Amino acid sequence: MAAASMLWLPNQGEADMVLAQIADTYGMTAGRTWSLVGSALGLAGVVLALVGRRFTLIAVGAGLAGAVVGALVVAFAKGGPGTGYGIVGGYVSLVVGLAAVVVGLLRRRGVRAAGPSAG
Repeated sequence: MAAASMLWLPNQGEADMVLAQIADTYGMTAGRTWSLVGSALGLAGVVLALVGRRFTLIAVGAGLAGAVVGALVVAFAKGGPGTGYGIVGGYVSLVVGLAAVVVGLLRRRGVRAAGPSAG
């Protein structure tokens, strides 16, 4: 009987609970979804800023929107990394959004990247 008590076999309810925890850990939560949206906006802003000067205002707007979404995700997160609140993605979208704003404003002013001169 002692050997049988040392062997732990989960019943159906415990197994379902473990599976639910795994699904929650790796699933798409609302925080992760919003941080993904913010990152996509920021990345679109960077790409638009690098395409040409015509799109710099749109790039700044997209970058600003991505940064705001990222800041909101970080502000409303109740836990750290791995909790499903999307805090890591929120920081990523905040940084990428701000990068889009900076690149868009620099391109708007006509600043070019340093490189070999054509003359």
